[in-house]
Amino acid sequence: MTDYDIRDATVSDVPDLIRLVQGLAAYEKEPDSATATPQQFREALFPAQGDPTAYALVGVREDRVVAMAIWFRSFSTWTGQAGIWLEDLFVDPEQRGLGIGKALLSRLAAICVERGWTRLEWTVLDWNTPSIEFYRAHGAAPLDEWTTFRVDGPALSVLAGT
Repeated sequence: MTDYDIRDATVSDVPDLIRLVQGLAAYEKEPDSATATPQQFREALFPAQGDPTAYALVGVREDRVVAMAIWFRSFSTWTGQAGIWLEDLFVDPEQRGLGIGKALLSRLAAICVERGWTRLEWTVLDWNTPSIEFYRAHGAAPLDEWTTFRVDGPALSVLAGT
């Protein structure tokens, strides 16, 4: 028996999702980088038309959202199968150690299995030893031979030729 619930996020959870993302940004030593607005989250997660850009699960304890997992559907050209890319998983620091993070990961794995998807993937900062140990303890293996690349800001405009 747990004293928390894992469920799909609803539009009324958007302020809590923003709060948790800001908490994650602070934890990752980038507090000024989390600039997403509630409106952007509503449009991405709960669009008036079309499919969502992303999805979110929340962990709720004592009627309060205390954790989140934001994800989107990925695709492997090698396997020809869909999967889940976990963009962010965060549990309020005072709620850690209760199994909420594992429950969020387990629910994402269950979504993959239920839908016949073959992968659950994410990145973690190299210095984030507690998270790395947490993920390894639950069967995740690092892909050390891969390096993540990103183009954003002015370099994105240059690459686009604008």
